[in-house]
Amino acid sequence: MTIKTVDFIYENKPVKITINRNHPEIQLAGLKIGPFTEGTEQEVKYWIAHELEKTGIATINPQEQLDIKKLNNIHWKESGIVHARQLTTLDTDFYPKLRRYLANLKRDAIGKPEKMHEYQKAVKMAQDIINCRLQKIVSLASSPEQTNQTLKDLATEEHTLYKRLHNTINEWKTKVLKEPTET
Repeated sequence: MTIKTVDFIYENKPVKITINRNHPEIQLAGLKIGPFTEGTEQEVKYWIAHELEKTGIATINPQEQLDIKKLNNIHWKESGIVHARQLTTLDTDFYPKLRRYLANLKRDAIGKPEKMHEYQKAVKMAQDIINCRLQKIVSLASSPEQTNQTLKDLATEEHTLYKRLHNTINEWKTKVLKEPTET
């Protein structure tokens, strides 16, 4: 599955929002959302929630999004000594959430040094997480085929990468060990 496909699926997943103010029903090309009552919670597709948040009508609930504390916790678990060779379980939506979190931080950091520091810290942690996980995925892919139990800890993008690497490595191993042909 491509990253673009994963993002499309994520954009259409339901998320919980909290309504910030009353607003009448909104109609978009045959899609009706609302009416909205201040203080209530609703579940809408992520792309709708994002638009409602931009207009101030609603706020996406914090448990639906990544933040610096959650990222730090993932970083600590992933790079910890205890898990040196083991993948930790990631939410299947980790990477779409990470991409959106970093994009929001970057946008918010323009002209704000304190936000720029948070953005740089988040990027560094994200790169560390990716590098740690990548080393583990390459190791898994070069080993005999893994069980579904092992692969359940992979995010969607990582699962796709694992399959590609595993196939490429196995093909290479087969060719390297193949008897030479007479010329």
